[in-house]
Amino acid sequence: MIYTFSGETISFDLVYKKRKSVSIHIDPYGRIEVQAPKGTTEEEVLQVVEQRWDLIQNKMKEMKDRMEGPQEKVYEHGEVFLYLGKPYAIIISEDNEIKKDCIKIEGDKLHLYVRVQNEDRIKQALKRFYYQKCKALVEQRIGAHQRSFKTKPRSITISDNQGTWGTCDSKLQLTFNWKLAMAPSEIIDYVVVHEMCHMVHLNHDRSFWRLLGSMIQDYEQRQNWLALSSWKMVV
Repeated sequence: MIYTFSGETISFDLVYKKRKSVSIHIDPYGRIEVQAPKGTTEEEVLQVVEQRWDLIQNKMKEMKDRMEGPQEKVYEHGEVFLYLGKPYAIIISEDNEIKKDCIKIEGDKLHLYVRVQNEDRIKQALKRFYYQKCKALVEQRIGAHQRSFKTKPRSITISDNQGTWGTCDSKLQLTFNWKLAMAPSEIIDYVVVHEMCHMVHLNHDRSFWRLLGSMIQDYEQRQNWLALSSWKMVV
C-alpha cells in the first residue's frame, strides 16, 4: 500500500491478524509492515499511520543513514559526537599556554581546549576524553553490580579493539572498548554485566544466558541497539 502524508510518501504492507490494536513494524532494511486487527477499516489504519508519521520518518531516516554507513567526521566547530547516547557539538579553543589538551562538558557542547588547532590534536583529545570517561563509567557500573557476584575482576582495561565491545578472559581480566562511552547508560550497563557474567560462565552456554537474563531481562533489545546503532559511534 502506498500512502502520502505531509508531502512524504511511504510504501507498506498491510496485514490483518488476530490482535487488539494496530502496530507498525520496520525491519532493518526499511520495509514497513502494518498489522491490524481483522475488521479494521483502511481509514482507521491510515489514522494510526498518520499519528505515528514522525516516528516512521525518523526511523526510515535512521535506516537510510545506517545503510550508507558512518559519515567521515570533520574536526571543526559544530561537528557532532555522541556521549552517553546524546549528540554534543564541539567548540574548539586554541590556547598555547595550556599544559595539556583537554575537553570539558558544557551543557550540550564539548569544549575542546588545545595548544594548537589541527585535526590530529583534536582527534587525539577526543579519544583521550572517551577513554577516560569509559573507564570511569565502566568501573562505576562494575562496582554497582559487584554484590551480585562472588568473584571480582582482576583487572579492568579500556582498549581500542574494534572487534568487540568487551571481553573477559580465563584470568578474570575485563577489557572494554572506549567507544562504549558514546552509548546510552543502559547499553554500557548491559555490556558490563555481560562480561561480568563471563566471570562465572566463560562460554555462551545456557547457564550464561540464564544468569544474564536474570540480571537484565531486556538484554536482547540492548544487543539489538548495539547491532543497529554502533555505526554512529565514531571519532
